[in-house]
Amino acid sequence: MRKLALLISVASTAIAAPAMAQSTTTSPQAADANQAASDAAQDEGFVSAGDVVVTATRRAERLADVPVAVSAVSTEQLQLSGANDIRQLNQLAPSLLVSSTGTEANTSARIRGIGTVGDNPGLESSVAVFIDGVYRSRSGVGMNELGEVERVEVLRGPQGTLSGRNASAGVINIITKQPSFSGYSGMAEATYGNYDLWRFQGALNVPLGETFAARIDGVYTKRDGFYYDPANNVDINNRDRYFVRGQLRFEPSSDLTIRIIGDYTKRDEACCAATYVDRRTNPYVGDLNELATVPTTATTPSANGNNIVNVIRDLGQNLSLVNAPGYSRTVSTSRGRSFDGITKDWGVSGQVDLNLGPATLTSITAYRDYNSTQGSDTDYSSVDILYRAANGLSGRAFKTFSQELRLQGEAFGGKLDWLIGGYYADEKLDVVDNLRFGNQYGRFATCRIVSGSALAQFYSPTSTSCLSPTGNAVLRGLVPGVTSPFGAAGNTVVNALATLDGINDKGSIADRYRQTSRNYAFFTHNIIHFTDTLDLTLGARYTNERKRLTASFTNDNTGCVTNQTNLGALGLLNPASPLFATAAGIVGLSCQGNSTSELNGVSIASQRNEDEFTGTAVLSWKPVDALLVYGSYSRGYKAGGFNLDRSALKNPVASFAALGGAQALAGNLQFDPEKVNAFEIGAKYSRGPVTITAAGFRQEFENFQLNTFNGTVFLVATVNSCKSALNGGDRDLSASTGSCPANDVTYGVVSQGVELEAALQPARDINFTLGITYTDTHYRNDLVGSAGGLPLDPALRVLPGKQLSNAPEWVATSSFAWTPRLGNSGLSGLFYIDGRLSDDYNTGSDLFPQKSQDSFFVANARIGIRGPSERWALEFWGQNIFDKDYAQVAFNSPFQAGTTSAPFVDPQYPGGRQIFSQYLAEPRTYGVTGRVRF
Repeated sequence: MRKLALLISVASTAIAAPAMAQSTTTSPQAADANQAASDAAQDEGFVSAGDVVVTATRRAERLADVPVAVSAVSTEQLQLSGANDIRQLNQLAPSLLVSSTGTEANTSARIRGIGTVGDNPGLESSVAVFIDGVYRSRSGVGMNELGEVERVEVLRGPQGTLSGRNASAGVINIITKQPSFSGYSGMAEATYGNYDLWRFQGALNVPLGETFAARIDGVYTKRDGFYYDPANNVDINNRDRYFVRGQLRFEPSSDLTIRIIGDYTKRDEACCAATYVDRRTNPYVGDLNELATVPTTATTPSANGNNIVNVIRDLGQNLSLVNAPGYSRTVSTSRGRSFDGITKDWGVSGQVDLNLGPATLTSITAYRDYNSTQGSDTDYSSVDILYRAANGLSGRAFKTFSQELRLQGEAFGGKLDWLIGGYYADEKLDVVDNLRFGNQYGRFATCRIVSGSALAQFYSPTSTSCLSPTGNAVLRGLVPGVTSPFGAAGNTVVNALATLDGINDKGSIADRYRQTSRNYAFFTHNIIHFTDTLDLTLGARYTNERKRLTASFTNDNTGCVTNQTNLGALGLLNPASPLFATAAGIVGLSCQGNSTSELNGVSIASQRNEDEFTGTAVLSWKPVDALLVYGSYSRGYKAGGFNLDRSALKNPVASFAALGGAQALAGNLQFDPEKVNAFEIGAKYSRGPVTITAAGFRQEFENFQLNTFNGTVFLVATVNSCKSALNGGDRDLSASTGSCPANDVTYGVVSQGVELEAALQPARDINFTLGITYTDTHYRNDLVGSAGGLPLDPALRVLPGKQLSNAPEWVATSSFAWTPRLGNSGLSGLFYIDGRLSDDYNTGSDLFPQKSQDSFFVANARIGIRGPSERWALEFWGQNIFDKDYAQVAFNSPFQAGTTSAPFVDPQYPGGRQIFSQYLAEPRTYGVTGRVRF
């Protein structure tokens, strides 16, 4: 209760986003309804949030009358909060959390604690994003500038009936401003801010007669980066992008409307840097960032330090950037490595609304083309370990065609409001990867082995294979009277270390994944009006999907096979061998991190098919005009697919040929569809200046798709639980314990809680809103890693019984807006502040406690003066005005784990000698904006 009291206290004093919403939908009929509701409200001296017209059910309805948990964010709210893309919706919707990690192309959105994490294009989002009725297959495309937006609807909970697959957590529905016949109009806006921010936005609406209108929107943004890379003297996470959207609207009669949209975005930016997590900002890190004592005569390394820190220090890492405050924005990057990338995103769509008398036909046809290439210093250290070249050889491209048809009408004298429809989409995904070892990888890998094992007494980072001359001679058995610890295998092992020492600038040349996805669906959504106050909604959807994958691999890392062959020939890769740990470590570091040479010239092909039924049932009742209560059940579905990471095709210790080759392992790339059963009760009250909505929910997810980076590769698991106890088998370090029969498997993730949103306008020029969400989104106990009951990967052993990552239990959003009139001149002032208070949570999908984030509060503010009818405005603004530092996502620093043969055990958690990195949120920004409208 103490947390709840704190949330309410802070929310009440900061209070979130005004309710002065005046919105249109994509259909002219809905726009007229919305305008009429707004005009009526204005006549009474207030604008009720409940009067906003939304299209959550593909029909134009007042927000207060829709039996769905939905937040509607208006143009005014977006403008006041400074939101230019979907990430900044966090301030306005308490159940939503949007974050970006290694690339903004893979931004992750979560609703009620549920979302898809990680930078893996094979995984589609749990939160579907629609822009003007067109589905965007990855939420990262919503990172683009959006131009002028009429409204954003955030639908919470599964929306599988009308929004289809990949809406198992919810929907973000963005509706942009459309052309108007009312006359010439437009706007121009210029912004300057710190970090040398320049942003220009403009729009022009041109009526071309009584039935034809056109509109064009454009945005250009340029800004310095938030991170500084001293090795290359450049900023990272900068902005350099432009966006243009053109529209045509044709309305030859009141029965026919045609809207055509074309847009293009280009971004030429460097993203995304990361800093090390430091023990002084995260108590769980403990002494993992302390140096290990390298013994001179002992046979084992110190158990109280981190040998990997010794290695990166000795190879050139500035330890002040490891042990510096974790929120320092000076980053560690290797000279010559770059995060530069270019993203191009364009598309066209056409919507036709045709009134057929007894029914209305809606058709939405669209084509999208998205291409993003980006380099990276993938290890995020000054040591050149792993990289992707910024030369266009690494990237992803989506080409998507979609067609939706809906027919909606009434029957039985208006007692039945029916809707039927169909949907078809064809997506082609092309991913090219050139992940390569850096120029220091070989020495780093050998020093990692030597410093973290019984060989530590021979550690010499400036010598070949990181072995001192004495150590080299001892290990080869060349010192009289001294027996090599490797016996007769001494020469082979030392030669293997020398081979590993020479693996530099090797790895993938151009691995290519081509995936085609074809899906179609048929759906119906019907509202039965039993009485004027009692409705029953019934909906169902059938979806069929086929995915086909082909992949080819090219690689120039010959050291992997050399060491695997030579060490294997002596039986050293047999787990019974006393030298297995050392030999396996050499082979593992020779082969891991990028595709092995065994995949060079190899191609694979695979296919999966699935069909699913989703649906909803809602009973709603209005005991009085101002109050709606409802109860609902819904079933959602997120498509299965392929893990587009080569890790599932490799076993660096076992013989690749013995495993049957890549094609035999292609099935390992597949993962199952995610399904959810959701139950919700809610109430909405709207009268005069007061609107209050509340919802209680429980959602049960089976085959929850989890993507985790373990420091070397991406693991994709479909998380479930067993009905019977596993007796700790899901919490140990074994990959073989903790299984159960497939008929004993049940759902593994639960999201449950309550949501409260309120809007109040006590006077014409004062607006308050408040949102509080309590969400208990947790893994169940006795977890398994597949629908077949296979054991959970040991890297996920912390999950059972814990809250999901990036899923705070308590969140409060609030705002206050005051727009007082200044005398009789027609001028008005603006005073605005919004805030989001988040409970603490873990930012890593494996839930290592070193990745925890304490609770924090973020506020935005704006003050200004506006001319008559807001024809002009001058505003001073600030975002994150208290300059709160916090992490979006923390992760295992790639390859930067210490010894595994004698792992260090943290007193609070068995984490090993792992260093951690984190992607930071944006710092405080501020500036001035001038705007004119005509």
